Amino acid sequence: MTSKILLNANIASMTANINAYGLIYNAALVINDSVIAWLGEQDQLPTKYAEFPIENLEGRLITPALIDCHTHLVYGGYRAREFELRLLGASYAEIARQGGGIISTVMATRKQTEAELLKAALPRVDALLAEGVCTVEIKSGYGLTIHDELKMLRVARNIEIARAI
Repeated sequence: MTSKILLNANIASMTANINAYGLIYNAALVINDSVIAWLGEQDQLPTKYAEFPIENLEGRLITPALIDCHTHLVYGGYRAREFELRLLGASYAEIARQGGGIISTVMATRKQTEAELLKAALPRVDALLAEGVCTVEIKSGYGLTIHDELKMLRVARNIEIARAI
């Protein structure tokens, strides 16, 4: 059982009020049995939670977790150089003629094993989780064959198992 009170916080409650994002200043949030049991202005904290352990958030902001509803996490290759070329004025067509572009990602994805794709995808997921994302909808699309798309989807399933997202 995880129960505690988070005090001295600012909370984006996402409820309609006079503040953007339903922002509640000098707020408290009560977690009871790993579920949000109460949130509101700190001075209105119900006494029934008085025995809960307290954590002082020192004015930090609490927001709802984020949902990334369109993420290509499973793919092979590395295209940072292409991004640099685009910034320098190269067209996508020029990059594609040099062997870059989406087709380079398709080819790299097809060449990698499921284990290699998973190893590359897990740090991407970890970065999203560290930024407050709690749910990720993983898209395939770089395999372009039934065999390779199914391979990517199996990797996506293994990400879910590995990270419980």
